[in-house]
Amino acid sequence: MAMASLTMTSTSVAVVPAMRRGDARHRAGRRRAMGDATATATATATVRCGGGCRRGGVREAISPSIDEDAGTSLDDDDAMSGGGGGSVSSSSVAMSRGGVGATTLAQRAKQRAAGLRKPSAFGVVPDACARVDFAVIGSGIAGLSYALDAAEVGDVAIITKASAFEASTSYAQGGISAVVDKLDSVDEHVRDTCIAGGYLCDERAVRVMVEDSRAAVETLIERGTRFTRRESDGALHLAREGGHSRHRIVHADDMTGKEIERALLEAARAHPRITFYEHHFAMELLKTRDGESPRCTGALVVDEASGTTTAFVASSTVLACGGAGHLFPSTTNPVVSTGDGVAMAMRVGATVANMEFMQFHPTALFTGPGGATKLEANENAFLITEAVRGHGGQLYNALGERFMSRYDAREELAPRDIVARSIDSEMKRTKSNCVFLDITHVSADEIRANFPGVAAELAKRGLDMTTERIPVVPAAHYMCGGVSTNENGETSLRGLFACGEVAYTGVHGANRLASNSLLEGVVFARRAVASVTDEINALRAELPALDVDEDELRRWLDKECLALTRACATSSAFVTKDDAWERDMRAEIQRTMWNAAGIVRTTVEMEDALRKLQTLSRACEDRAAVCSGYTMGTAEISNLIVVGRLMLRCALMRKESRGLHYTLDYPEPVDDEKKPSFIVEDVAADASQRAPAAPR
Repeated sequence: MAMASLTMTSTSVAVVPAMRRGDARHRAGRRRAMGDATATATATATVRCGGGCRRGGVREAISPSIDEDAGTSLDDDDAMSGGGGGSVSSSSVAMSRGGVGATTLAQRAKQRAAGLRKPSAFGVVPDACARVDFAVIGSGIAGLSYALDAAEVGDVAIITKASAFEASTSYAQGGISAVVDKLDSVDEHVRDTCIAGGYLCDERAVRVMVEDSRAAVETLIERGTRFTRRESDGALHLAREGGHSRHRIVHADDMTGKEIERALLEAARAHPRITFYEHHFAMELLKTRDGESPRCTGALVVDEASGTTTAFVASSTVLACGGAGHLFPSTTNPVVSTGDGVAMAMRVGATVANMEFMQFHPTALFTGPGGATKLEANENAFLITEAVRGHGGQLYNALGERFMSRYDAREELAPRDIVARSIDSEMKRTKSNCVFLDITHVSADEIRANFPGVAAELAKRGLDMTTERIPVVPAAHYMCGGVSTNENGETSLRGLFACGEVAYTGVHGANRLASNSLLEGVVFARRAVASVTDEINALRAELPALDVDEDELRRWLDKECLALTRACATSSAFVTKDDAWERDMRAEIQRTMWNAAGIVRTTVEMEDALRKLQTLSRACEDRAAVCSGYTMGTAEISNLIVVGRLMLRCALMRKESRGLHYTLDYPEPVDDEKKPSFIVEDVAADASQRAPAAPR
């Protein structure tokens, strides 16, 4: 089945021409190379509309573009919506330049309800328009680091789909890797990273990151982060984690991410040129109509409390909105991690890469039958930090046997992909629901001193890690692929940058080395600001002036930007509560992805899943059409579908097993396959071919 059907399902999966990803062709994007338009049809929806959606209403109903032949083209990825999640908050948008107040929003809402607003060539009629220098989508370590540096150059709008603190950074326990010990070296850290990455890392990008690691840590300290220090001399306390040959993990007890997020948020909120838009949902990126050299010009954003929309027109737009852990039924990620950034970037034609490499953290707390107590019905999987194994923690199967020596000489200190597959194998072999992590041989005082956060969380669940083994299972944790960038955070679309988990920089390869993610977020955010600063005047000059009148800004959007036919938010109840359709649809996506793209994969299951997601995509479009727009939940679901299909397509392109991608059909690494997998929406190519890694 493989080759013929795979080519059918991916006729728009493209091979990126070998090039330096930072060169002019990369920055300018790609021209459309498809000769014949894919057949489309208007959806005639018959699905139920629940959770506050309206069947009639003042907004124009969406007419989705749908492929007639399921799975034949990436064009149907265009037919997905964008966005994120969260709860409710501010109802007014008040930018320092070009903004509108609550009164204006209310007036526009009345006009819309009365049918007085004229149709827009822009595709939707935003309730407000705002001109800013920097639009940052996301509020984790990457987004906040970028914002703090960018604020020295211009005004910054931070757009985040929940409260600003609800970012993946806040859940990072272990630490940030850095070469700060005199016994350590850049070469050793680079080597460890490349080994963990299955030798698929871009070594040049890795070296850029590691060489800047000390400066990154110093910057975090300057911005108020309080890392754990040795009592003896006040120096930074360094831990060791799996895959690292040295103690190089700078940490704040076992709550490093929470401490970094606290410090950066305090610094950002205190900065006069940074404005937060919490509980604002990025639906779609803006893009100019220029076919020769299009550029990103900002984002269309929904205020979750009021349902009103604002077009943020930005000199520079930055995706820093994390990964897609909620593609899977068990994940350590917060609820905001629904792949919004990758999905939005894909719809404007940006290149994505290495999406097949989803990291499953080996040791998430098991709360199923026979496991720890579950505190909330829909809680995320609680992460048991890698540092517990680095501190001597040992893994036992259900029979009470240590097993890691059967799989790798490094035992519990092997990289995450190896440990996760080993646990999966032992669970299947012993027909058990989990394995057990044991650190009871270490003194209780030492455990509590090094892992106060983990110990406290487990105590809430009636489990004492100083005397009891911890039930653990692998859970979706980190997306190693993403929107392709160069070392300066530049994507293939001018004006659009990406950093953090949403980006593919090349540093993680086929598997991320523990504690490199926080480092990557800081380093490449700083480099992205340095890059955009060099051309900020040119980027500004391509757009209306920063003090432009709002009506003039609207006219510019109508004239210069592509229509956003997929960006219509439902007129009421944008945030739905316990919607049965959304809950069931999300669960079906998660079951499909776990069965086909979990720790162990097969070609047949992945091809079946690709077709299944296409069916679910159409159901999502039908619902949006019936409801006259997207709720937040529907938009997140459509984003998950886009990212899930990209993950499956990249996985089907790879005819080998490497790092996090393990397939029974090609169980060994293959030298000819040791190259990244790229997908470009706008260029047709044979999916059985792939360009070599682009030199940089």
